[in-house]
Amino acid sequence: MSVLLETRLPLKLHSKGKVRDTYDLGDKLLMVTTDRLSAFDVVFGQGIPKKGAVLTQLSAFWFDKMKDVIGNHVISSDVNDFPEELKQYADQLEGRSMLVKKAEPVKAECIVRGYITGSGWKDYKSTGSVCGIKLPEGLVESQKLPEPLFTPSTKGEIGEHDMNVSKRELDGIVGKEVADQLQEVSLKVYERAAGYALEKGIIIADTKFEFGMAGGELVWIDEALTPDSSRFWPASDYEAGRPQKSFDKQFLRDWASSTGWNKEPPAPEIPKEIIEGTSKRYVDAYEMVTGKKFEW
Repeated sequence: MSVLLETRLPLKLHSKGKVRDTYDLGDKLLMVTTDRLSAFDVVFGQGIPKKGAVLTQLSAFWFDKMKDVIGNHVISSDVNDFPEELKQYADQLEGRSMLVKKAEPVKAECIVRGYITGSGWKDYKSTGSVCGIKLPEGLVESQKLPEPLFTPSTKGEIGEHDMNVSKRELDGIVGKEVADQLQEVSLKVYERAAGYALEKGIIIADTKFEFGMAGGELVWIDEALTPDSSRFWPASDYEAGRPQKSFDKQFLRDWASSTGWNKEPPAPEIPKEIIEGTSKRYVDAYEMVTGKKFEW
């Protein structure tokens, strides 16, 4: 199955991220989600079939579902609504692109943790805390936390690692008023989304949000509660005290870790079965969350 690793549009490039190519259309941006895969802040040389379309369409679902909680930057994710001059590039845009309002990104990633896993579990085992937040003794791996934690980080460029910061440090970076708003909105969206997803059979263990300022208002940007930005676990298999199966790229991260790779570029070549397994997990996550068949 073909993958799109890089877009080739005769438009002004606004930015090229680990996964998205964004073009400047004057008062708007065109975001195209490729099938590139990033893990441990390294972009792999191979892509994951259907990944870009799943990320775009699942984000569109969540942005719409949470619009009463926080506004977002989406104008449309339907190519038919795009400017006429873009429609000739439908082969690169269909199903995997969004026309969005311009926003000035807030220089932070807003991470919410509902369960203790990943780097949070490692931190807890060594310090009894997660990102400096003291937790009760006796927690086990993958246990649901007494309440979700807001653990922001700086946003690194490609090749740079994100750095955890405290809420007080975030106040100093973006200003206390904005930081308070980021914390409130992040926790509210996570709690509501986690409750909804659980009804669909998925535990959202943790997630990260990005926000920006547009017209003086805080808006939700980039992506929304996807397998790239979240840990999705099947609720039917959940058991605290051990690692969990996942619907996200943790499947690939686990494989990559098992190879002995030092997590620095270049990334190792991904076997066919890992690519196919990762693609299936993305599609399964979309179908369970939305209740719709993924057709693209």
